[in-house]
Amino acid sequence: MSTPPPDASAAAEPGAPGLLDAVRSACRLRHYSIRTETAYASWARRFCLFHRDAGGRPRHPEAMAEPEVVAFLAHLAEDRQVASSTQNQALAAILFLYEAVLDRPLDSLGAFPRAKRPKRLPVVLTRQEVEAVLSRLDGTHRLVASLLYGSGLRLLEGLRLRVKDVGLAEGHLVVREGKGDRDRVTVLPSVLAEPLRTQLDYVRALHARDVAAGQGSVYLPTAVARKYPGAATETGWQYVFPASRLSHDPRSGARRRHHLTESPIQKAVRRAAQAAGVEKPVSPHAFRHSFATHMLERGADIRTVQELLGHKDVRTTEIYTHVLNRGVRGVVSPLDGL
Repeated sequence: MSTPPPDASAAAEPGAPGLLDAVRSACRLRHYSIRTETAYASWARRFCLFHRDAGGRPRHPEAMAEPEVVAFLAHLAEDRQVASSTQNQALAAILFLYEAVLDRPLDSLGAFPRAKRPKRLPVVLTRQEVEAVLSRLDGTHRLVASLLYGSGLRLLEGLRLRVKDVGLAEGHLVVREGKGDRDRVTVLPSVLAEPLRTQLDYVRALHARDVAAGQGSVYLPTAVARKYPGAATETGWQYVFPASRLSHDPRSGARRRHHLTESPIQKAVRRAAQAAGVEKPVSPHAFRHSFATHMLERGADIRTVQELLGHKDVRTTEIYTHVLNRGVRGVVSPLDGL
């Protein structure tokens, strides 16, 4: 007689031990980011809750297979009409669940309705619009947004900058563990040297107060924390944009000072764009798009822009050649020739 699968309702309910803890443990074993860990656990829970037995209880993945996976993915595409990236994340999470947690890799899933990935051009601001939005920001919000535009950073890359990675003398920033877990070096605008120097002085003073209070620790990548356990309290490893309060690490429970969160920056940029009368849907990422486009407009080589942005494939960078401020693909309308 076969052993019945673990209690699915307990495994799928929020905060219950079992399946979700196993997903988190498998993610940590593979050094996945906390965001990936949270997303994979959430999708495992939603997958179980979607499939219920006759009594209305969530079914355990051990009791399901490819047909249930296909049905869940089809539900996301057809009923929920999720974005293609969301459906792909759900698929990756469930494949991970069966392979890494249940040790039962799925066979071919066959054909199922896939959410279509629309082709979208990035939102790019003119130089005048960039200046207008930045002028309506102040303090840390303005410095972060200026770095996104001046150095081509993603928002999280800017917020995760460490003191040691700001090269004021060299005029560059070192971006660690960017998208695809790749490091790169990008330009540091000279006009931001003085504001960044002031920000670093603030970080050093704040860190000194934390250390004096018996705190001063910061999150470190796993390998660094293991090899250099004392590095967590070194000034060089502190975040350039620290949070105003200490918080507890969701994994270790340690009380640390993390970096600023994304939401306040996103809201500040939206408010500044509205105040500036910019009618485009402006988000912090629009500054990165504008950096790339304006670099190409100024004659920068596309391979150079690719390296500064950290794109793995130059075809990703080529999207900005379609939004250059030269008309559509450089074509002049025949109406303008009349």
